[in-house]
Amino acid sequence: MRRTTRLLTGTALAVAVAGGIAVPAYGARDAGTDLEIRPVGVVPGDPVTVHTSACGADGTAAGDADAVGAGRFTLVPGAQRGEATGEFRVPPSAQPGTYEIVAQCARGGRRLTGDLVVALASARRPPAPRGSVKTGVGGALGPDPVQTAAGVAALAVAAAGGTWLLHRRARGDGI
Repeated sequence: MRRTTRLLTGTALAVAVAGGIAVPAYGARDAGTDLEIRPVGVVPGDPVTVHTSACGADGTAAGDADAVGAGRFTLVPGAQRGEATGEFRVPPSAQPGTYEIVAQCARGGRRLTGDLVVALASARRPPAPRGSVKTGVGGALGPDPVQTAAGVAALAVAAAGGTWLLHRRARGDGI
């Protein structure tokens, strides 16, 4: 009896949690979020395409990407009937974060929004390495001819000393 109670309680709890997660995800889209932004995640310098079908057939819209620093752009009727398309480029100076992109339909003045996520790097374009490698004590500090000459001289002295010791040992001079 106790095992059955635990099993039923666990099942009921799992169903409640799954239902609690699924309901907000289903209802998360409100009436104002009608801009489809492709790609959603970009890095500074990337182009962004914005689509909407909320402005009606042959509708146009005025887009605003000032939040990310890209300025204004226009959405014009696209290849598919009833869809307006526009494009802008994320400026190289854009900081990482989520930005709201806004558009307003020319007919009716309906306000549309969508989110754009800016990251420092993406999987398709990792950041380029900059600066010197931190290797700890030692290492090259740069192309300094004085340090290079000192290193070569130290190696030459070590080689000459090693050769002299091996030569003495081969002759039997007491080492």
